[in-house]
Amino acid sequence: MEIVLVVLQACVVIGAIVLGVRTGGLGLGLWGVVGTVVLVFAFQLPPGSIPVDAFFIIIAVITASSAMQAAGGIDYLVSIASKIIQANPKRLTYVAPLVAFVFTVLSGTSNIFFALIPVIYETSYRNGQRPERALAASTVTSGLGITASPVSAAMAAYLVLMEGTGYGLPQILLITVPAAVVACIVASFVQQRLGKDLLDDPVFLKRVEEGTVEVPAVLAERYAAKMGKSPVPAADATSAGASAGAPAGAAAEQPPAKAVLIEHPVPPGGMTAAMIFVAGTLLIVLLGLFPGLRPAFPDEEGELVPIGMSTVIEMIMFSVALVIILARRVKPSTVVEQPLLKSGFVAAVALFGIAWMADTFISANQETIIEPLGAMIEANPLLLAVALFIVCGLTTSQSATTNTMIPIALAAGLAPGIITAMWPSLIGVWLFPANGSQIAAVETDLTGSTKLTQVPVWHSFTIPMLVSWAAVVAAGLLIQLAIPA
Repeated sequence: MEIVLVVLQACVVIGAIVLGVRTGGLGLGLWGVVGTVVLVFAFQLPPGSIPVDAFFIIIAVITASSAMQAAGGIDYLVSIASKIIQANPKRLTYVAPLVAFVFTVLSGTSNIFFALIPVIYETSYRNGQRPERALAASTVTSGLGITASPVSAAMAAYLVLMEGTGYGLPQILLITVPAAVVACIVASFVQQRLGKDLLDDPVFLKRVEEGTVEVPAVLAERYAAKMGKSPVPAADATSAGASAGAPAGAAAEQPPAKAVLIEHPVPPGGMTAAMIFVAGTLLIVLLGLFPGLRPAFPDEEGELVPIGMSTVIEMIMFSVALVIILARRVKPSTVVEQPLLKSGFVAAVALFGIAWMADTFISANQETIIEPLGAMIEANPLLLAVALFIVCGLTTSQSATTNTMIPIALAAGLAPGIITAMWPSLIGVWLFPANGSQIAAVETDLTGSTKLTQVPVWHSFTIPMLVSWAAVVAAGLLIQLAIPA
């Protein structure tokens, strides 16, 4: 009878997650709370721990991020990333993924990547490269930045769960950052060798014939020779492959225009806002690396203990938000209206609901299901990586997946270093084409090289995702061997 009850409770948890994903937005967190209500009132399970610290870390970080966005700081970061990407067109498939990763780490959100998608596309297209290579790799690696950022929502959840294990922010970053960089390079190396060049791609050639996209200027002569016809209108720096109505023979009559950098205007004070936010992030890392710099207070046994990193992050990020508001004279009402605040609040509610439901279920079923499941993971730790990957793909929430799966690994007695090495398996968030970044990349690529298919799990992002997953976990497992607990 007990097994039947546990199965029914598991169905409630899974059902709430599925319904939350289908509802979207706030729905994931709200369905999580409803699932908790069912577990408590229908199955008489004691309510689990409310994830207060993780919730307020996210609120603090997104408040600071939104203040930076309102002051033009995000625009400044995007402008820098854009210049780096456009300055390295021949190495685009390697440079763009690293830039996407680094700027996600700095900002704590992959939302910054949206503004880079057209830049990556334009740069690859103008230089006659297959846009899919850089676009797909960059989309995937931006997700790696979430588990390497000290101010991401997923990191907030992970830090709270890892308290007391001996693994704090320094140890986590020492594993996730270098492992992610390795994954970026490996994924780029593989991605550079995938797909046909544009002039050999039948989809691109068909779109050219239909007038949907023009041949980039650098490929105009080769296209004409290949097709045995006069040169077609070639896209210059300003057409971006979309001006299908250009006069025939224009490219043959005059040399293509010199490529012009895509400019991202930065509001006055944008650099200052970005620097304040980055300084706050670096201060968090510094205080994590050197606990002696944090105020210490006596515990129950009278020993001085530094304040926890959760408190540190909340204090610093809320303070950063205020400093930006005062330094750049940003109206608080403007901060509340920023897209980052809205998306961050959704993430906080999702984490709150799913984490509360998961803890309610896990705490009440330690002996019946969690311990046997933990024994399986302990015997084969790679099962944790697979579970993280699949659950994140199904929920599309890195923080909710963290709160659902990491407690199981901890209950199994898995070493914190191994858990941390497996944690970037949250790259499975790209398993299904259900994320805005994926859709935006596909829609931006007018050449048709970046695509989805009728098979939900097979698309332009599948191979770089799988390669990144294998590389980041393998590198993490090796690196954690050198990290003291």
